Amino acid sequence: MTDAVGSTKKVGKPFKRILLTGAAGGLGKVLRDRIKPWAEVVRLSDVADMGEAREGEEIVQCDLADKEAVLKLLEGVDAVLHFGGISTEKPFEPIMQANILGVANLYEALHKAGTRRVVFASSNHAIGYHRTTEVLDANSPTRPDSYYGLSKVFGEQMARYYFDRFGIETVCIRIGSSFPEPANKRMMSTFLSYDDLTELLRCSLFAPRVGHTIVYGQSDNDSTWWDNRLASHLGYKPKDSSSKFAHLFPDTSEFPAQDDVTTMYQGGKFLLDGPQY
Repeated sequence: MTDAVGSTKKVGKPFKRILLTGAAGGLGKVLRDRIKPWAEVVRLSDVADMGEAREGEEIVQCDLADKEAVLKLLEGVDAVLHFGGISTEKPFEPIMQANILGVANLYEALHKAGTRRVVFASSNHAIGYHRTTEVLDANSPTRPDSYYGLSKVFGEQMARYYFDRFGIETVCIRIGSSFPEPANKRMMSTFLSYDDLTELLRCSLFAPRVGHTIVYGQSDNDSTWWDNRLASHLGYKPKDSSSKFAHLFPDTSEFPAQDDVTTMYQGGKFLLDGPQY
């Protein structure tokens, strides 16, 4: 049997060991059981408590800013789902430690361990200063809306460098809003269901070749700001849509509203959160 990255394995689960960083976070908890069919062992990592290991799991508490700990974390890992780090706007120093130094440590450890496939949880906040009247694709310039968004741009470029330099393939998913349902009108455009997120991860792991791919993490929403034609090689076809939640937002007032940056720009309220230096 040949897996997604071209190596030959015995018949069984496609990967021997997948690492999920950020396993104690909101999406990490959602994905913990969903990714088990893909690997004989799922190694879970976070700085926070992840509870007891279940069948087919390994628990490794790790601070991504600790280079030696990250080097050990990657030992024996075939593929990585990188959801670790800070997921909201914070002052620069903690963002720097977790999201910038952390991703630098991760990619150097990937290189030394020989791991060849990564899925990087980037964010729509890497392009948050584009207007909601624009439609973006993977070639649109980054316009981060926060220190958090800046850190995701750094992660995407780190992935680009390690692909060009060492051939480590990464799919950078600019996640929209992945929750059980949209919480506001903006999320009708950015909604990504848990099922569609799982499918996008599956496609990102098992596509034969991905190089350095940027894909927008969205369901099949009626209203969208993002065009995934440049990531069509992943084979991702979302099945859910925010349209089933339209009854939650019956307000027909103008969107974007004039003089409201949270609706004028794709980053929403993140534009009001920083900078916090």
